[in-house]
Amino acid sequence: MKLAKALLLLVFMNAAAQDNFNLIVGTYTNACASKGIYVYDFNVNTLEYKLKSNTDGVINPSYLTVSSDKKFVYSVNEDGKKSTVSAFKYAPATGKLDLINKTDSKGADPCYIINDDKNVIVANYSGGSIAVFEKKPDGSLSDAKQVVQHTGSGTNKSRQESAHVHMVYFSPDNKYVFANDLGTDKVYMYTYNPNGGAKTLVLKGSIDVKPGSGPRHLVFNPNGIFVYLLQELDGTLTTFSYENETLVKVDEASVAPAIFGGKNGGADIHFSKDGKYLYATNRMDGNSISTFRVHSNGKINLIQQISTQGVGPRNFTMDPNDNYVLVANQNTNNIIIFKRDKSTGLLTDTGKKIELCQPVCLVFTPNK
Repeated sequence: MKLAKALLLLVFMNAAAQDNFNLIVGTYTNACASKGIYVYDFNVNTLEYKLKSNTDGVINPSYLTVSSDKKFVYSVNEDGKKSTVSAFKYAPATGKLDLINKTDSKGADPCYIINDDKNVIVANYSGGSIAVFEKKPDGSLSDAKQVVQHTGSGTNKSRQESAHVHMVYFSPDNKYVFANDLGTDKVYMYTYNPNGGAKTLVLKGSIDVKPGSGPRHLVFNPNGIFVYLLQELDGTLTTFSYENETLVKVDEASVAPAIFGGKNGGADIHFSKDGKYLYATNRMDGNSISTFRVHSNGKINLIQQISTQGVGPRNFTMDPNDNYVLVANQNTNNIIIFKRDKSTGLLTDTGKKIELCQPVCLVFTPNK
């Protein structure tokens, strides 16, 4: 009987443990009292959270990425011409992050970072470049083994005076890396050779988008057939089909309010796991998150647009069960938690939030 009770208790403990995940948050550290990267224990049912760990003295780790084995975290350090990329050893059970090494980002103000088993790839916004770093067996980063420099400008003289790479993104099959350049109004497509050394990325081609729109983030539909591009400067949301390994424009929508005289700042874009709903944030005077229903032909229609309950929404994420959407409002120092109706896609504010200095990037991981 005692053994049966012990086994039953173990089952309940394991079930409870599955309710809790780690929420890793990247921040800016130059505007208020932030120590860098924060790791919270987050219950996806009760929405209760507590701080598990944080770094100390890490400069502007605004965007981060976690290795597939969950043993390492890599972050940008957005610091002008002194910008770097950092590698951390990550212990999910404690949330502890230990710096392994950091290296020159090879371009000013890195703003996005991705990784696979071989490499870490960074988009340098002000530098207008892409840098590729090899992973060493201990998780540390090599010096950049390749730097791809973009050139050109756009029609918006104040924002598009030069190339500004804003995102790098693996294709679903990892054969290509896409790079959105806000400064040149282009989406670049690179063939990806993980062991290619100085030719890890080889340009396959580029796609021009609407002049002055400023491509920022893109996302593939979970079916891999369609690509959705959010443009920062005018809030345009463009749909492409991914045909014969190239992008073909299908449709265009907007995250801007229908009656709007202010400035837009399209920020981030993500799909629900079932591919039925697409979400996008808008900063500047908008400060909203939009919900789109996605149709089988790739086209979308807006079904909801609500306030993010803060200013400067940047990255957002869904919890591992797709029940909640967490939005990082950079300028009001909070992460707002919205309930998501899986059947309708609609969001409602739960009234719960995490107060944190300048949150930017949100990533869930297992807690063990």
